[in-house]
Amino acid sequence: MYGLKDRENAPKSLPQRPIQAAKRRRQLYPFLFHMGPVALSVCSVLLIGLMALLYLSQVNQAVSANDTLLNLHAQEAVLQRENQDLVNTIAQEQSPAYIAAKAKRMGLVPADQSAIQVLVVPHLKPIPTDVPSQRLKP
Repeated sequence: MYGLKDRENAPKSLPQRPIQAAKRRRQLYPFLFHMGPVALSVCSVLLIGLMALLYLSQVNQAVSANDTLLNLHAQEAVLQRENQDLVNTIAQEQSPAYIAAKAKRMGLVPADQSAIQVLVVPHLKPIPTDVPSQRLKP
């Protein structure tokens, strides 16, 4: 290679093309080829450490999400059991035998059929029992 002073003093018979090609090749070399082995090792260790840190962060997030999911499944199972218990309680309390026993405990007695008075209102339309949507029309 020639410096600027050497280039001026260099014989003109040397072709200029190979020097330009060498400069272009030198420009195309990546930055890592200019680093020494110590600097390259330090950069490699730093990059590997950064990748390990990112990996551990992702694993931590996955484990946290899994724990949350397991807690939600356990809570769902508890709520389903409570819901089933409440459905069973409602079904038991709506049974006619339970209602009759509860009424007896409260001191209620069945009505005497002869004592019931029926009032008839003229020109009153009967409530349709077969179509539930027509019952509550405003």
